[in-house]
Amino acid sequence: METYSIFKDLAIIIIFAKLFGILARKCKAPQVVGEIIAGLLIGPSLLGLVQQSDFLTRMAEIGVVLLMFSAGLETNLKELMKTGPVALLIACSGVFVPLLGGALLYMGFYGMAPWGSEEFYKAVFMGVIMTATSVSITVQSLKEMGKLKGKVGTTILSAAIIDDVIGIIVLTFVIGFKNPQSNPGSVVLSTVLFFIMALVVGFIVFKVFKKLDERYPHTQRIPILGLALCFFFAYAAEKYFGIADITGAYVAGIVLCSIRDSSYIDRKMEVSSYIIFGPVFFASIGLKTSIDNVSAALLLFSAGFVIVALITKIVGCGLMARLCRFRFQDSLKIGVGMMTRGEVALIVAQKGLSVGLLTPEYFTAVILLIIVSSISTPILLKLLYSKDKETAAA
Repeated sequence: METYSIFKDLAIIIIFAKLFGILARKCKAPQVVGEIIAGLLIGPSLLGLVQQSDFLTRMAEIGVVLLMFSAGLETNLKELMKTGPVALLIACSGVFVPLLGGALLYMGFYGMAPWGSEEFYKAVFMGVIMTATSVSITVQSLKEMGKLKGKVGTTILSAAIIDDVIGIIVLTFVIGFKNPQSNPGSVVLSTVLFFIMALVVGFIVFKVFKKLDERYPHTQRIPILGLALCFFFAYAAEKYFGIADITGAYVAGIVLCSIRDSSYIDRKMEVSSYIIFGPVFFASIGLKTSIDNVSAALLLFSAGFVIVALITKIVGCGLMARLCRFRFQDSLKIGVGMMTRGEVALIVAQKGLSVGLLTPEYFTAVILLIIVSSISTPILLKLLYSKDKETAAA
């Protein structure tokens, strides 16, 4: 591949990703859906304008690290602490039920796998993909209805934050156990040591950044040093602890989420992520998605994957909310609000592909889940809230 051809590939990816992203937004779907479809269109499966390369893979890896760093920066620790055990219980149930449902679905299609085998970890990984929650669509819907700051809206937001943290930890364990040279003890020890290191180093780094922020507020050095911290944590996680690099990036974001200029850092990160790294990452999902081997059986599995992913979130989160003394109607709203999937599901799927727990054709199921959940969630929430108005009027 000629060196200069990468510029042609980047130009095509950026133009198509942004064009289809705008079209998706106009159709009331997440922009990322359009960017994925753009990658599928220009990739080897259809038009063949862009071929997957090591350069694009590395660019996509940087994109996913920046996305997780940004997710960490947007975490509201005060809100997280305020909602307390209720949001934690809902999040735990919202991770466990889909994890179990995804694993059983895979085994139902491809046979029961013995504990510790390659197929067993592939089955569990299907459940891991289902655990991720993306509430951006839910937030927008609740905002439009003026319900975001209510008890239900706050619970959904807090539970979704905890949900992603637990999901990333589960991903870390599954990838660690999948390594044939590892054993359960070493995986648990490595994970615990990483979080101890993150807590100690993170506290020191937080104090340093807080002083810098007070002395040099809104200066370029703050986001530059923040980006360096993101890459260092991502490197250290993989290199020294065998933890996914995205976990390190996410933790780096959480370390800085409480400083005064955290939103300023996030805005600066968003510039590079929005313009180039984000589109390359989401388009690369489409580039890697293979439709050549899509069969009737795979389409049936994809349909089952979507149905199980949606129902298990509603059941897991809604049932726990009901046990926490929410009204039935509010419990249902929480379950429906938590069922959207987006960037984190794609990030987890991408990681599975890189470690051999997922093959490209299964991206079809993940993309279908994102599209269906993104369209159905706002509609169902509006129906549920409209029933409240009808009941009040009666």
